[in-house]
Amino acid sequence: MEENLTAPLITDDTVVFGLLALCLGFVFYTSSIKKGFWQKFYSVVPGILICYLLPGILTSIGLIAPEWKTLSDTGEIIEHKSNLYYVASRYLLPAALVLMTLSIDLKAVINLGSKALVMFLTGTAGIIIGGPIAILIVSIFSPETVGGNDFDAVWRGLSTIAGSWIGGGANQAAMFEIFQYNPDKFGQMVLVDVIGANIWMAILLLGVGRTQRIDRWLKADTSAIESLKITVTRFAEKITRVPTLQDYMIMLFLAFTAVGIAHFFGNYLSSYLVVTFEAVANPKSFLSFVGSAFFWMVVIATLIGIMISFTKAKNYEGAGASKIGGMFIYVLVATIGMQIDLTKILENPGLLAVGLIWIAIHAGLLILVAKLIKAPFFFLAVGSQANVGGAASAPVVAAEFHPSLASVGVLLAVLGYVVGTGGALLCAYLMEVASNF
Repeated sequence: MEENLTAPLITDDTVVFGLLALCLGFVFYTSSIKKGFWQKFYSVVPGILICYLLPGILTSIGLIAPEWKTLSDTGEIIEHKSNLYYVASRYLLPAALVLMTLSIDLKAVINLGSKALVMFLTGTAGIIIGGPIAILIVSIFSPETVGGNDFDAVWRGLSTIAGSWIGGGANQAAMFEIFQYNPDKFGQMVLVDVIGANIWMAILLLGVGRTQRIDRWLKADTSAIESLKITVTRFAEKITRVPTLQDYMIMLFLAFTAVGIAHFFGNYLSSYLVVTFEAVANPKSFLSFVGSAFFWMVVIATLIGIMISFTKAKNYEGAGASKIGGMFIYVLVATIGMQIDLTKILENPGLLAVGLIWIAIHAGLLILVAKLIKAPFFFLAVGSQANVGGAASAPVVAAEFHPSLASVGVLLAVLGYVVGTGGALLCAYLMEVASNF
């Protein structure tokens, strides 16, 4: 297999970050225009979708890249990687989780009832059964697409997608470690993961603008959601003020002190648990997720935000805490978007078909259960993204319904990390059976 040694035109992360900021600024500026072409455009296409797509276009035309390889003077292949996603996911994401949960009304969230949890677990079940069913369907038309032997077996690679779609990156890394899929082919799985997840997210975002119509079709009772919106909105109106430099500095202190605490204890806990408990150290154990420092970072940051919500610090929502958190999340969205190379969409149509059938089964099951239990579209969308997108996507999709609902996405995303490894392992073993059927 010949190595691709083509470097992007721009490799300096500082310049790349400037381009990502330009993309975000362009989307927010044009979406603020309330007449003419842009008003019509954003009435059909969600702005957040363009925030993903523009960095993907820059990657696709070779202007930037998440990673690339070059040849040294001695003929050695050198691997390069942009650090922007790492910074956004490790620093800005936990800070955003704190700022977006510090004003949470936990009692009102609990009052949303059991349907939110049911839809989340339905999303998990859809991923678990969707993988093996997709393999069985594609094997009818193209058995070689889902074949392979030993560490080249396609089901091993698909297990990493299962990990990603039930929890996120930490679970994906765990599946890669457990099943030892051929690293040279792993890039194809990442592509299927990104394309499948983002197509489904695009459909969900398109549905946000039609929420009332969808809820009428589902015959859903949205009173609890509306009550939460009203409660949070009234609280925000009561405490809203013109923020001062002191406000911004206190929010900086709250957010990034929490990030430091989350990293410190997250690294300590993960190391301690891996060393102390064999079940955690064993990558094949369903408890292996608790050995992930990223998992603990997300959990601790969220818990700090919830604890702060019981103090006067929740009043910083009036100075724009969740808006700053939202800004951090959008930076993360842009760094995720730059992972998408649109030119490779049809590079392996067979594998892409597996991913699309898989996500379609996940979507179909969610719609069926939502119809049966009359769950609101909000629960369907956020329950899905808490699985497929994790903490990076669930709050964003939730906030598209209403800014006050972002914290619901955060809490369900944490649940996604908890069930991720066990669910992905079950899915992987079912896919192995389906591959040998």
